[in-house]
Amino acid sequence: MQRIPRYCSLDGFTELSSSLDGVVLRSLGQFDTVCARTLNTDYYIFILDPENGKALVQGGRYFEEPVEATVSGSTFGGCMLKMGWLGIGFRIEFYSGGQRIVTSPVQSLRIEHEH
Repeated sequence: MQRIPRYCSLDGFTELSSSLDGVVLRSLGQFDTVCARTLNTDYYIFILDPENGKALVQGGRYFEEPVEATVSGSTFGGCMLKMGWLGIGFRIEFYSGGQRIVTSPVQSLRIEHEH
């Protein structure tokens, strides 16, 4: 019998994500920018509404120009999603233009606060 890796269970995913570096979107201010470097791309996420994840996103082939999107949260790339949180080592999930877009794994996050 093959064991399922702990991070693939809901409890394991929650436990792992809470121990990693990340940012809660609701802790950000309107017009703050999240600079997320993934394995393949740099993304600039200009927060319009931190409560519901609305943002202007630029970066990668889907966001060559700033596009309004909803930042859903972080995932390993499967069906589990930690809503409203972006974490290092996870993939960011966006929703824009009727499409779900998932990045490569996040390598670093930097926050630029609106002054």
